[in-house]
Amino acid sequence: MDNIQQAYALARERYAALGVDTDTALKALETVSLSLHCWQGDDVGGFENPGGELTGGIAATGNYPGKARNADELRRDLDMVYSLLPGRHRLNLHAIYLEADTRVERNAIEPRHFFRWVDWAKAGGHGLDFNPTCFSHPLAADGFTLSHRDPSIRQFWVEHCLACRNIGNFFGKELGTPAVTNIWIPDGYKDTPADRTTPRRLLLESLDQILAEKLPHTLDAVEPKLFGIGSESYVTGSMEFYTAYAVSRRVMLTLDSGHFHPTESIADKISSVLLYLDEILLHVSRGVRWDSDHVVTFNDDLQAIAQEIVRAEALNRVHIGLDYFDASINRVAAWVIGARNTLRAVLNALLEPRALLTRYEAEGDFTGRLALQEELKAMPSAAVWEYYCQQQDVPVGMDVLRVVKNYEREELSRR
Repeated sequence: MDNIQQAYALARERYAALGVDTDTALKALETVSLSLHCWQGDDVGGFENPGGELTGGIAATGNYPGKARNADELRRDLDMVYSLLPGRHRLNLHAIYLEADTRVERNAIEPRHFFRWVDWAKAGGHGLDFNPTCFSHPLAADGFTLSHRDPSIRQFWVEHCLACRNIGNFFGKELGTPAVTNIWIPDGYKDTPADRTTPRRLLLESLDQILAEKLPHTLDAVEPKLFGIGSESYVTGSMEFYTAYAVSRRVMLTLDSGHFHPTESIADKISSVLLYLDEILLHVSRGVRWDSDHVVTFNDDLQAIAQEIVRAEALNRVHIGLDYFDASINRVAAWVIGARNTLRAVLNALLEPRALLTRYEAEGDFTGRLALQEELKAMPSAAVWEYYCQQQDVPVGMDVLRVVKNYEREELSRR
């Protein structure tokens, strides 16, 4: 028995004393499938207009070498990432990651522009999710898309979102797992508006047109935001707007951990919205001062999100996607670090003695609840995680970095 297995055996005994079966927790963790965001690999550039300017309040900072320059390079990078993650995971594509010989307008994209992505996903056993790209386009230059006052511009974006739903439906049918198709728009005003109602009425009409037809192989989601660069004073698709829309139209609500006030956590929102919605989508990020999309770290916010999912017994109702893009460090490492931290947070939540904690709470023993919550912080969850990685045949600890550095020498440094 090696050191990792010995440490796991001891950890299993410690957790068993609290009524937690670590083997059961690991089986539950195997069912968790993260949706990795394709845009970490190329700084949200896409392949529609290489080198084009990012707009819509989106910015990727840094110039670390090795950025993916085409879809083949991006897929190679993703293959490396998945090889370093325990479990089987998905990919979240944006519309601008199409592959076409000639320029295709966004309202004319079709499943055929993503055939190679589907072939790759089939070969690797990955599900695919999808997103309309309602930014970095001349018809989004003034900061409005689906809530634009110009009917022709608004209709262009409606057609784009309709095309994206059809592509998501194609993904779901081909891969045998529904594609989450998530709509986010950057619409809003930099300064205080005189009319908050009209853009929201127009957005409501646009969304109803987009979502009028139920598609069998896609799950629809709408994503709110508090503010952004260029929309500091007013965002058309606010939390209140989209919560009401999701509940009334029976679509998923997306909670992005970078889309709220810097001191506000989405963890507290999960149990509330799950009372009204069958499923929700998370975009797990890390905002620093604002929606800056830093690499997810193993911090209190991340652990609180995972705890709320597990405590609500909602692992099968919450779709967990990642959403960050750091160009200042090795992009493959950024993907891997954030994804592994997210999985570790879910594992920690699964290792909670929920029965004992909830019994203390129900009995009004808040002293016992606090004492146990603090003791759990020093429990040997790392030993369980390392054992899980070993059993899943992926590198343990800093061995991950050695693999990434070798990939950087062999692949990324040549770009």
